[in-house]
Amino acid sequence: MYARNEDCSDIHITAGMQVAVRRYKELYYLDDTPTITEAEDMIFSLVERSEDREEILAGIDVDLGVLMEDCGRLRVNVYHQRNNLAASIRLLQQDVPALDSLGLPGVIKEMAELPRGMVLITGPTGSGKTTTLASMLEYLNINYAKHIMTFEDPIEYILNHKKSLIHQREVGRDVTDFSTALRSSLREDPDIILVGEIRDYETLQAALSAAETGHLVLSTLHTASASQTIERLIDSCPSNVQNQVRLQLASMLKGVFSQVLVPRADGKGMVVATESLISTPAVSSMIRDNKVHMIDSAIQTGGKNGMHTLNADLIRLVREKKITRDVALKAAVNPGEMFKET
Repeated sequence: MYARNEDCSDIHITAGMQVAVRRYKELYYLDDTPTITEAEDMIFSLVERSEDREEILAGIDVDLGVLMEDCGRLRVNVYHQRNNLAASIRLLQQDVPALDSLGLPGVIKEMAELPRGMVLITGPTGSGKTTTLASMLEYLNINYAKHIMTFEDPIEYILNHKKSLIHQREVGRDVTDFSTALRSSLREDPDIILVGEIRDYETLQAALSAAETGHLVLSTLHTASASQTIERLIDSCPSNVQNQVRLQLASMLKGVFSQVLVPRADGKGMVVATESLISTPAVSSMIRDNKVHMIDSAIQTGGKNGMHTLNADLIRLVREKKITRDVALKAAVNPGEMFKET
């Protein structure tokens, strides 16, 4: 409860070391140092399934979604280091926040309402990608009668049926992997498909196929900018199919939203800074013609279409006194460009 009450985002338990917590991106150590046995007991108290316990004892890393009565929902990764157990625990918000409350660009709501295509939310670990996607789905759930299917590893936010019918499937429990689940979903009459992460070519190809057959596909990547996202997707493909993937992305990719959480200037929490790419005809041509290096310029001049760079959004937050200049420079993809824009 301490971590939840102090607005921490993560807890780290390591056998023989002090428990650590992360609060507003800074790591702090607590006074208690559990013994190896105590640390293992703490970790195994979060593991419900015997299959997961067996994998952990066999030395396999395990991802878990856990609901605790006194602490809410957690995402847990159990791993080994120096021949002892360790766990990283992400504290998830108790309820799915309203999409309008996140400080995201308004155009993201328009992307959520698209009838088909692919929309990607990107950013580093801990940037709030999962929360953004959950809020997009909850917005649709409240306002539209859709069949929403999610494939997650693990399930983090529980979404209850409202106007929409929602089926959440966990990789490793309900489905074997993302690509297999995606292919199977096309026979299950979904309107909207969420893929927790595009990790490989097989998942990308299945996601693009789903978008091409008339579904809206939402997913994430661990990339820092829109142009980097497109390059990563293409580079993940075998060389003999990269041209075909470019054509598919040019047609199906509707938007890329990169985000990062940065500390507020008043020390009271975090605020999101974003980059927004909308797939206009010009952007689609750049992807199709292998001119991804020109996309950053298109974003800079695409304000009327709802586009902006991360640098521009960081500068806005500085001018609104929500973050400090130093924080903006640390978060910028290219800090040197910040000086030019200011």
